[in-house]
Amino acid sequence: MAKDKSALSGNTTMLILKLLESEDMYGYQIIDTLAQKSDNTFSLKTGTLYPILHKLENDGFVTSYDEQADQARVRRYYKLTSKGKKHLLERQSEWKSYRDAVNKIMEGGLCYAI
Repeated sequence: MAKDKSALSGNTTMLILKLLESEDMYGYQIIDTLAQKSDNTFSLKTGTLYPILHKLENDGFVTSYDEQADQARVRRYYKLTSKGKKHLLERQSEWKSYRDAVNKIMEGGLCYAI
């Protein structure tokens, strides 16, 4: 069965922030970890990820730094800021409320039987 990803796409930012909560990551690592942890439900392309990361950086939710990966490559790592942690907590709270409301409806809503 094909997965409809339209309902999931709006939460990509929250998921990226959640990954960065546990460790600093570079772009491909974010893409790979998100795909692995979601059983490939979230398979971002670099053309999708980097605009999100740039917006998060402009908003002050993440910072970035370069680190030498080997003699030929430098990787840009992204790190969650304290402002980003606060934003993540707010988004997680919103998500939990949304999830709970959907679950109530999907499970039949309130029972008024006596």
